[in-house]
Amino acid sequence: MNLSQLRRAMRETDPAMSAFDPLSRILFHDDFDAGLNGWTLMTGNYERSLGTLLPQQRDFRPPMLSNLTMWDTGSAGSLHGSYAMKLATRPVPGSISVGIKRMTFTEPVPIRLEAWFTVKPEASRMRLAEHDVRSFGVFLDLQDNAERVMPHLRYANATGGAGERKWQYKRDRPATTELSGETRTHFHLGPDGWLDVPGGGQRLCYNELPTKQNWHYLRVGFDLVTRRFTELRCNDRVLPHGELAPIRMPAWPNLWQMLNVGFWVESDVDNRSFLYLDSVLLSVERETS
Repeated sequence: MNLSQLRRAMRETDPAMSAFDPLSRILFHDDFDAGLNGWTLMTGNYERSLGTLLPQQRDFRPPMLSNLTMWDTGSAGSLHGSYAMKLATRPVPGSISVGIKRMTFTEPVPIRLEAWFTVKPEASRMRLAEHDVRSFGVFLDLQDNAERVMPHLRYANATGGAGERKWQYKRDRPATTELSGETRTHFHLGPDGWLDVPGGGQRLCYNELPTKQNWHYLRVGFDLVTRRFTELRCNDRVLPHGELAPIRMPAWPNLWQMLNVGFWVESDVDNRSFLYLDSVLLSVERETS
């Protein structure tokens, strides 16, 4: 048995790890039973005064831990344990909750992000409310010595009470505000500029009550060298990725070798929307295995 076969055998006998299909080197495997593991609020940039925060970013909600307690069923816990990371919006249309993990990369190689998630509106109404969640998504924020690259993907669930149920990506660069010579800011999670993933329509399991949830598998691949998507998968659907493109811009000051990972959820109505993450894994393909 060679080294790669041994690694696979070890993963397949671990109940938590066998839920993933990582590349050859695992950078992190966050099971939120062990806490938030460095995930935090993505606050907007500011300089000298909080008044320089962009208006759209002043009320981003931070991540928290949750045991998924519901008023009728009690505490369900997460997929693999007791706690999940919870992103919860305000009960305001367009409110966003976002969580980010910040790190750097050691070599430009292909990366793979995997997660088990579930999404629901707050069970505050005695109806299904499947159109209360406007969208949820995942993004990467990457920079080398020349360019900042931001792959963005979202699942557009509903707008104005009408279901959409499709995957989208964003490639247009958002407007940038200069705060100083070293600090800039932009609002890259806004509603503008989203493009449909070709063939990206997908119905997700929602179940029959607002207090029921089913866990979903998500996988996103991206190559740090070619700056292209290499895969997009949700549950059984392997979605076309050949036409997908990230947001690209010249390198910003102080962000060298940045490798950030983020998730967010957005409400469409005056009810809170929740995105729960049971666990998240980021892996890379070694140049030499």
